Order: sequence, then structure tokens, then C-alpha cells
Amino acid sequence: MATTVSFPVSTASGERTVRMVYERRGSGEPLVLLHGVGHHWQAWEPVLDILATTHEVIAADLPGFGASAALPDGVAYDLPGVVPVLGGFFRALGLDRPRIAGNSLGGLLSLALGRAGLVRTVTALAPAGFWTEAERRYAFGVLAGLRAGALLLPQPTVRVLARSAVGRGALTGAIYARPGRRSPEAVAAETGALRGATGFAATLAAGRHTRFTEDLPDVPVTIGWGTRDRVLLRRQGVRAKQAIPGARLIRLPGCGHVPMNDDPALVARVILDGSSR
Repeated sequence: MATTVSFPVSTASGERTVRMVYERRGSGEPLVLLHGVGHHWQAWEPVLDILATTHEVIAADLPGFGASAALPDGVAYDLPGVVPVLGGFFRALGLDRPRIAGNSLGGLLSLALGRAGLVRTVTALAPAGFWTEAERRYAFGVLAGLRAGALLLPQPTVRVLARSAVGRGALTGAIYARPGRRSPEAVAAETGALRGATGFAATLAAGRHTRFTEDLPDVPVTIGWGTRDRVLLRRQGVRAKQAIPGARLIRLPGCGHVPMNDDPALVARVILDGSSR
């Protein structure tokens, strides 16, 4: 069952409280999982139990997404704002430089946490921040379209659509290469999470000026990219490898932007291998 933790963060106007929700499973060395824009921790459900056979897995709802509260006033949704918040989250859970894996926004945050020395290893699945301006505009257009659809469709209509493979494709085909594999309940829930994502607009606004160009020479990095990613095109993986020469770049055949659902066994193996470096 998901758990809530509250912890303090410092702002220019004083101390504020952040409230985050997370799922914790398994035992062993801690492994934190971070989802992408508009998603929630349940995006990791297809691989959670596999990872939990060897790790204590903590799948978090990022602030302003899922069941986590929005960031308090004075804390921005950019990297300088969110990275210290996640450091506070680690401290609140008693995690000392955990291993981390993230997807999309979560991948970018994982790399930034690695750059800050807050994690031991990084596995980034289609991380944001390696785009050209045209690619960023395209990706944000796709995400904004998904958000608009989630806001427009009543939840009863979403549940009806999610009952069929065709409907699940219409709702989530932009992020999954194999949307029919996602359960109706999961599709309805993640559409609801996208609708209720209080941090969505602020995160995209912050992302307009975000590029990741720094190397992480002291942190083992694994980058995975789906060959059927329709949001962040796979050529961005080459740029990620150029920016981080020591990283391993792994193609994920047949996988879309959120690959955990498309090939759970492959993605779990990539994360476990990356976390053992």
C-alpha cells in the first residue's frame, strides 16, 4: 500500500513542507524509481515485483503528480527546485545515495541527482533534456495533447474506452508501443492522474529552458531508449551518449516512450544491470 511522507524544505521565505506519496516493496539495496510528466508511480507496476526480488524498491509520485501534493510556494518545478526536494525525500526515508532509475522527466531528474552526487548509479529511460528546440516543441505538443484529452473526457467515458484494445490505443498509444497490453484499470487510472496533475503546466514551463549537457564521470550511467518512442525520438539517445561518454546506451527494441509496459522483462533486466555497476 502506498505511503505518505512529509518533510521540510528551505525556501527564500522560510521553511516549507513537501508531501510525497510512494510505494515501497522488497528488500535489499534501495532502488528509487521516478516516473515521467503526468504519470504516477504505478507506471512502474509492470516491473516492480521483478525489481523487488533483489532490491528494496521505492516508486515515488513526483511532487505535483499522482497522489503527491504540489510543490509549496517558493519552490520551482525546475531542476534547481526539484533536485533538493528529492534529496529531502531520500533523507526522510533514510536513504543514503540510493540507486535510481527514471523515465522521461524522471530520467532527467535521475541524471541531475547523479550530477549532484545524491545517487550511486543512474538508469535513465528516454530521459528528457537531450532535444533540439524543434524536438522539444514537438514532444511538449504531444504531452499537451494528451493532457487536453484527459481534461476533456469524463472519467466514465475513459473507463468505457479503456475496456477495448482500440480504446486503450487511442488513450495511450502516444506513450506505449503496445497499449493493448496495459490493463483497462491502469489506463483509466493514469488518464485520471494526467487530468489531476497539478504540476503539469509548471513542469513544461520549466522544461522550455532545460538541456542536460554535463558529464557524470563519477556515477555509472545506463541510458535506455525505445526504438518506437513517439515522444522523445530515439536519436536523442545518441546525443545523451555524446554528453555522457561513459554511459552505456541500450536500445529497447519494440518499446515506446514508457517502455516498462511494452517489455517488462527487458526493462527490468536493463535496470538491474545498470544498478549493479
